[in-house]
Amino acid sequence: MDSYDDRGSESGNGSAEPGPDRREEEPSAAGQALESGPRARMAALSLPYQIVAAVALSVIGLVACGQLVMVFLHVAPSNTLTKQHGEAVDEWVYPEFEQNWKLFAPNPLQQNIAVHVRAEIAGADGRRTTPWMSLSGEDGKAIRGNLLPSHVHQNELRRGWDFYLSSHDNENRANGLRGQLSERYIRRIVMLRLGEHDYGGTVERIQVRSEVRSVAAPAWSEEKISTRPSYRVLPWWTVTPDDLPESAEGAGK
Repeated sequence: MDSYDDRGSESGNGSAEPGPDRREEEPSAAGQALESGPRARMAALSLPYQIVAAVALSVIGLVACGQLVMVFLHVAPSNTLTKQHGEAVDEWVYPEFEQNWKLFAPNPLQQNIAVHVRAEIAGADGRRTTPWMSLSGEDGKAIRGNLLPSHVHQNELRRGWDFYLSSHDNENRANGLRGQLSERYIRRIVMLRLGEHDYGGTVERIQVRSEVRSVAAPAWSEEKISTRPSYRVLPWWTVTPDDLPESAEGAGK
């Protein structure tokens, strides 16, 4: 009597392992599938058509790269390339590819802004005016080389000055309540910083100014940028008890 395994192999049951002939057919089928891919279709073309297809693909690739470069320059902040070739970029982008967004929001600063202060001191020898002191420079010294710089040194004065500029006109007139608030904020910051120095008397009046310098062009650029400073000088402010740090602490309590 035949065994169960013998019967299964002889009857050609589907559970039986394929023979050597079937195993040899499978790789050949996979090879045929690969050969029917894009390379096979490309190779099936005659030489002239292969050249035309290669040129067409190259042109499409160049146009795609050019599109990406133009759109990047369109949304990028103003730089040497956009200043020299801005018209060509606009002609390519407008109107079909116009973008209403920018790569950086806000754009990187292209100016160095420093806030200075000087004070009128009343002492035993009479009244005198101190030289200009750079508050921004002191913040820079506290930050430079510090692995964990204070948020105050990084942002307090800078954000306070931005607040003042946005709430005052060019004649230093306040635009409503926010302008008055920003002025009191600047006065308190200044008096807090001056309190760290001993001037041998009482601070009676203070005057604040900003120094703005454009960032110099890189060495490889032919662009000429003036780095001479421009100043915005605020009027003298008489110091009041509300401007003193002690008053601010008392109000907080």
